[in-house]
Amino acid sequence: MNIAPEFQLNDVEILSDTRVYDGFFKMHSIELRHKLFAGHWGKPIKRELFMRGQAAGVLLFDPIQESVALIEQFRVGALTTSKHNDSSPWLLEIVAGIVEAGESAEDVAIREAKEESGSEISELVPICEYLVSPGGTDESISLFCAVTDCSNLSGIHGLEEEGEDIRVHTLPIIDAFAAVESGRINNAATIVALQWLELNLLKQHPALKKPESN
Repeated sequence: MNIAPEFQLNDVEILSDTRVYDGFFKMHSIELRHKLFAGHWGKPIKRELFMRGQAAGVLLFDPIQESVALIEQFRVGALTTSKHNDSSPWLLEIVAGIVEAGESAEDVAIREAKEESGSEISELVPICEYLVSPGGTDESISLFCAVTDCSNLSGIHGLEEEGEDIRVHTLPIIDAFAAVESGRINNAATIVALQWLELNLLKQHPALKKPESN
């Protein structure tokens, strides 16, 4: 089955693009039209686009201890969800950060691992790159896995000038997988990274397979 896209960038016409907010993040109001599957051009539509750009995240994995290091921090975007389902806006996440001008995603993964967890990493295994929420933001994230020694990773980290207050947790991978299943881990990048790890580990470590039910 061929699932290549029928349309490309030149099948979209930008009629206007206005920056309507210029703060820590940016917001644009865009009027555009695009080709329709029926074969003709659609009517002009207006969309607000939250400009976040590219980010990078890295899962810190210790194959010797069979553990991962995750970080816990407050997230304003989780406030509404927390009110609805009585959960916490302090999330368990992989290390991550925004790619700045002149940086590569790999650069950011290595830098953020040091800043947010105190981990020194060098070799990165690519996991995937995906669009975070393309219905309203341009943000994409490149995910990696890094093999590191998690035994001494702990404490509170982050840059004070950026308002960061980050606590490191090192936990067995089976507990991390269980936290995904229970919903304690509920952010996409961490779920994707841990599920990638689980799929790859199950190929190499049969002892980690879930026991079969009778």
